[in-house]
Amino acid sequence: AEQQVQYRFLKLLPDEGDPKSEGPAQRRIIDCKRSRANADIGRALALRTGDAVLQVRRVLSFAGAPTILEDLWLPGNSFKGLTAERLSEYDGPMYALFETEFGVRMVRAEERIKAVVPDPAQCKLLEIKSHTPLLSVERIAYTYNDTPMELRRGFYVTETHHYHNELN
Repeated sequence: AEQQVQYRFLKLLPDEGDPKSEGPAQRRIIDCKRSRANADIGRALALRTGDAVLQVRRVLSFAGAPTILEDLWLPGNSFKGLTAERLSEYDGPMYALFETEFGVRMVRAEERIKAVVPDPAQCKLLEIKSHTPLLSVERIAYTYNDTPMELRRGFYVTETHHYHNELN
């Protein structure tokens, strides 16, 4: 069940072998800070410009290779007390932490996907060359009553992985 929570919205799978063979992603928190929502972030999270948000940047690695760079924005009032230390120390999936400690359950998400060229900071954090294409996945995750609770911008290295989506 924990694996299902962790990968509930993560659709990146290895090109070869069993998806479970890689085990859970290794997570490295780069930054976790409180800031103010700009117009773009505010619109995505149904906040006013200037409202408190928590911004998190992390890298997920599979089999030791940095594969996903994520920037997340969360409504500050809903996630008081969330710190980089807490995120690093928590052994389970991030959404399980949100649910158990903050009472926020993500029930659905909307995504926009496109191919992009990395900027220098992304190249450094993902350990890739500047011409390596990335898959940009912008996701808004919602809790009950269609309330947006997370804006996540992920940049996926797809050299050994692919984005898998099953449509019903």
